[in-house]
Amino acid sequence: MDDAVVLGKKGYSLSKTLGEGSYGKVKSAYCDRLKRNVAIKIIDKRKTPQDFLERFLPREIEALKRLQHPSIIKTYEIFETSAGKVYIVMELGEKGDLLDYIKITGAMKEDIARIKFQQLASAIKHCHDSDFAHRDLKCENILLDVDLNIKLSDFGFSKSLSRDENGKTILSKTFCGSAAYAAPEVLQGIPCDPRASDIWSLGVILYTMVYALMPFDDSNVRNMISIQKQHRIPFPSSKNLTVECKDLIYRLLQPNVSQRMCIDEVLKHSWLHINASTGDLRVHFPRRQAHTACR
Repeated sequence: MDDAVVLGKKGYSLSKTLGEGSYGKVKSAYCDRLKRNVAIKIIDKRKTPQDFLERFLPREIEALKRLQHPSIIKTYEIFETSAGKVYIVMELGEKGDLLDYIKITGAMKEDIARIKFQQLASAIKHCHDSDFAHRDLKCENILLDVDLNIKLSDFGFSKSLSRDENGKTILSKTFCGSAAYAAPEVLQGIPCDPRASDIWSLGVILYTMVYALMPFDDSNVRNMISIQKQHRIPFPSSKNLTVECKDLIYRLLQPNVSQRMCIDEVLKHSWLHINASTGDLRVHFPRRQAHTACR
């Protein structure tokens, strides 16, 4: 039975294909019950590797069921047919992904970037507080709704954090994500707390928002890692960013994991608390405590 027939019986009218990946495709559809357009991820278990079925698909489904946040794509329904197809019905990002948006509109003004980054960071805080790391943060996995609000998506590489007998987070040893957004410790295969790697990816995303450029050239990964470890971040003079914005990017792209911010520190950074109309800080925060308190 084809997808249109299966979904039609459940009240979904299939439309165009939004994207195709290695193990599935995403189509838009109209839902009679919800009276709105939705996105439906279709995975054919017969055509996917065993490793994906045993490790990554269950993690994604677990994340989608557990993570409920205004800036995380909403999941309406997940079901599987006897033919081995999994259907994940989700909120539709009507305005596409963040990368396409930046390609069309160019670099964002700081006031616009601040709003979007605040939404994204709050979504990541929800993930981290729920003991989930996304592990594949990139502009392509950030969707925009009809009002251009951030909707974090694609939890295929997400991981529920586990702890040892002493309560310490068990480090991740798996490379996930895209090299251009991946932290140097991930690229080097060093066991790491995947939440810290998410923070690095946030830095790449913020840089891309305000410059419409990537901070590092990933055409030569070895050379890129060398530059990253020297904490060399190019700030083009073509755009005058505020000191606060540059400071946040610089702290996010901190190669030393022990000195990198945690998500609570990110959300307390002064740049996120600048009044858009006056340029003044709305809130004064005390001096940051030692980073080890966040781990």
